[in-house]
Amino acid sequence: MEEEAPPPTRARKPGPHRKASAMENLDTLVRQQLDDARASAHGRSAHLFLHDGPLRQTVIALLAGAELDEHNAPPAASLQVLRGRIRLTGPGGGQELTAGQIGPVPHARHGVQALDDAAVLLTAVTEVRRQPRPAGAGAGTGTATGAGTAVPTGG
Repeated sequence: MEEEAPPPTRARKPGPHRKASAMENLDTLVRQQLDDARASAHGRSAHLFLHDGPLRQTVIALLAGAELDEHNAPPAASLQVLRGRIRLTGPGGGQELTAGQIGPVPHARHGVQALDDAAVLLTAVTEVRRQPRPAGAGAGTGTATGAGTAVPTGG
């Protein structure tokens, strides 16, 4: 009697305080999220696969015509199109990105529209800690700051 192969396992979604435990395969994540988007009434799906302190990486799949409504941006983020075409909407009319392109997420409120079935990699930093600057340090002073200490730049 032939044994049945076990069903394919899906990557576990890291919780709020749990890091991804293994390297992820983006091609696999894209396929899974597009399948989930096709099964969703809203035509979209997302999977947070890396959560390390303030760093987040999420694969988001959107079927053609699906949208992420206008929302605020984190302090720093980029969007890389892994498959298809999307339009970042917002002030100035937005920007179209296609597979292979990467760009910064606008700091202003923005949305995302899928022009084709698409998958993107959102890399976001949710918190930026500012180091206090020593008195007199700053632009044009010939010093660079790091960990609160001025270091000569050689210029």
